[in-house]
Amino acid sequence: MTHQTDARRSSPAVFRNREPILDILRNLLQPQGVILEVASGSGEHINYFAGRLPSLDWQPSDPSPAARASIAAWTAADRLTNVRPPLDLDATALPWPVSAADAILAINMVHISPWAATQGLLREAARLLPPGGLLYLYGPFIEAGIPLAPSNAAFDADLRDRNVAWGLRDLAAVEAEAAEAGLKIDEVMPMPANNLSVIVRR
Repeated sequence: MTHQTDARRSSPAVFRNREPILDILRNLLQPQGVILEVASGSGEHINYFAGRLPSLDWQPSDPSPAARASIAAWTAADRLTNVRPPLDLDATALPWPVSAADAILAINMVHISPWAATQGLLREAARLLPPGGLLYLYGPFIEAGIPLAPSNAAFDADLRDRNVAWGLRDLAAVEAEAAEAGLKIDEVMPMPANNLSVIVRR
């Protein structure tokens, strides 16, 4: 077993959800184009996807310098040539340092950031994406008329303890904000561990 002495970080959740997410993305993404990931975190998701969808051009981003160092280290370790250097991008700071994207991914971001980050994400997606372009959201949400799974309720409480601005978002509120930005939720798909894939289109 090799011990990591470089900047690579690891998130256990990635290993549980990367394959189900990849299965969804294979059916949604065009064969070519630039895929922007917002809040790439450790970089494990984007590097995993880039290795398996090599015809696409992947653009990671994160506001954290440590996260950006981890992303770059994973890209180097995996010897990927279709992952761009990570951008310093804070979803709340508009406009973003990006001129266009063919699709945008935000995995486990909406609940682990202030509401202003989701608002920024939706507004900038409307600006950057082509007509019909994809914004893919993944994570746990609160759905009207559906009781919150005990694990999600505990997770929500834990998030709010860590930061009062964090927490699971009401999907109806996300949908209303998306509509205001000029986007539409196309489909909501159940995923493992009480998560959802939310397919948003410009």
